Amino acid sequence: MDLKLKDKCAVVTGGSRGVGRGICVALAKEGVNIVINYSRNDKAALEAKEEVEKLGSKAIIVKADIGTPEGCQLLIDEGEKAFGNVDILINNAGVWPKNWIQDIPLDEWNKTIDVNLTSVFLTSQAFLRKNLEKKRPGRILNVTSQAAFNGSTTGHAHYAASKSGVVALTVSMAREVAKYGINVNAIALGIVETDMIKDALDKNKDYYLSRIPVGRVATAEDIANIVTFLVSEPASYITGATIDASGGMLMR
Repeated sequence: MDLKLKDKCAVVTGGSRGVGRGICVALAKEGVNIVINYSRNDKAALEAKEEVEKLGSKAIIVKADIGTPEGCQLLIDEGEKAFGNVDILINNAGVWPKNWIQDIPLDEWNKTIDVNLTSVFLTSQAFLRKNLEKKRPGRILNVTSQAAFNGSTTGHAHYAASKSGVVALTVSMAREVAKYGINVNAIALGIVETDMIKDALDKNKDYYLSRIPVGRVATAEDIANIVTFLVSEPASYITGATIDASGGMLMR
């Protein structure tokens, strides 16, 4: 199947590692040029860039605080400057702090909401303003979680709340911008083998596996393949949807 992605440009937040890096690689295989956003690890970002370029696509890395309007605008502007257009936005960056409700400090709550939800709004706003100004179609794909629907059982209520907000924001944006040829969808993840969850998996793998009907933890590649389809031309009739990619943890 021709996904019609060659020479498109995608911005991937949190693109230097984990699921984000997997998405960058999968898109690069389809000929997509990538803006790799990161916040801390210069080495990981450079390695992700090299991996994309080895596949024949172009990439730039942009260190930016996506919790600020300026950081989000920078991502879109740098993509435009490097590649002439930004066709795809993938809001992947996130944090997964652990604390029980009675112990969550306000600053931890605020950071979780800022990174997981407010950044999705700000980055999407910058993307939409640019594409509406240029009368250009586009794709937004937001990474959310099964916890948005099931809640948290392991001390991540603030994470679940932020990801639930992403689902509602996705639907609202999709309704507003469909008439401009811009599709907005989300993907709800279950448990994915990444650095973010590695410690929890190492300590309690049997518990997590018991919650996954297909019997295994997802890889970044599993998720990246689904994301690549969702931002492709053959998926253009899908908008406002949250696709469950949780190995059966979430069934609706």
